[in-house]
Amino acid sequence: MQIDALPPEIVAPSAWLGPEACASDRWIHYLKDEELRELEQAAQRALATHPDIAAIRRENFMLPTLGPRLARLHDELIHGSGFALVRALPVHEWSREITAAAFFGLGCHLGHPRPQNAKGHVLGHVMDLGLNADDPKVRIYQTHERQTFHTDSSDIVGLVCLHQAKAGGDSALVSSNTIYNVMRRDYPSLAAALFDPIATDRRGDVAPGQKPYFEIPVFSWHAQLMSTIYQRQYIDSAQRFDDAMRLTPLHVEALDCFDALSNDTRLNFLMRLEAGDMQFVHNHTLLHDRTAFEDWQEPTRKRHLLRLWLSSPQARPLAPVWAERYGTTEPGVRGGVMVPAASWIAPLEPN
Repeated sequence: MQIDALPPEIVAPSAWLGPEACASDRWIHYLKDEELRELEQAAQRALATHPDIAAIRRENFMLPTLGPRLARLHDELIHGSGFALVRALPVHEWSREITAAAFFGLGCHLGHPRPQNAKGHVLGHVMDLGLNADDPKVRIYQTHERQTFHTDSSDIVGLVCLHQAKAGGDSALVSSNTIYNVMRRDYPSLAAALFDPIATDRRGDVAPGQKPYFEIPVFSWHAQLMSTIYQRQYIDSAQRFDDAMRLTPLHVEALDCFDALSNDTRLNFLMRLEAGDMQFVHNHTLLHDRTAFEDWQEPTRKRHLLRLWLSSPQARPLAPVWAERYGTTEPGVRGGVMVPAASWIAPLEPN
């Protein structure tokens, strides 16, 4: 893209500065006792009807009290700041099955769950499995290493914390729209370079007929909206494929600038998820990160989060090229790893 063709500055609630966003408490939501009872009872009814958590849908997980509140939270995710922290499920009182069903059912009020890996897991497990982060077939969330700022392959990503790490493992957020605004103002040639298609490694989650990487620009301007897709480690590892586009020195400089701005404390902020906390993030306007952590030795105390990838029927339009990663750009059915729906499962343990 030519510098003089750069899209305008993004002026929207999604373009925020970390310290200012952190200072507000509008993004913290506390569940009331009656809402928790409603969630627990809905989970119990759903499991009594069908023991497979993956079969839960909004239609069979009715939340007459909490549902309207979740509708407002959804609008804040899609059209507002793009993030929310919801406190707190009683995860140490409820069984793992009830906790997972309640989280999954609540998520269905924000979007349709999508598979997160080639195994068809619609309920993911974020924990250190003792794997090597340098292995190109390993996804970083399966290790204790820092993840770095990135987006996931869905409209909304949701997490619920089951156990905290012994030390570290904090969550960080930054507005990708703010990063664009700064690059447009101060580094326009570098901003323009990130509108080129960039190869990103699928890290082994390859559906039939797909290349082992996709080529989507970091910045996409479509329907007067700026959407971002980014995972630097996977961009770098995609260079192992001979037919992937080559990163030029200008691309590398632009990616380094993007990383530096992501890590700038004037732009980002940290939060720590406590047991029972649920975090929801809009992937198209935010990036999220997780700091490295030291885990507990006892297996039952190890850092463990459940994850949802959600496709919202009311989500923003995306440029056609996003179908390379999302399978389609149709809201409500896009995102995730392209696995037949008959294979979708919601395991209660990582496998």
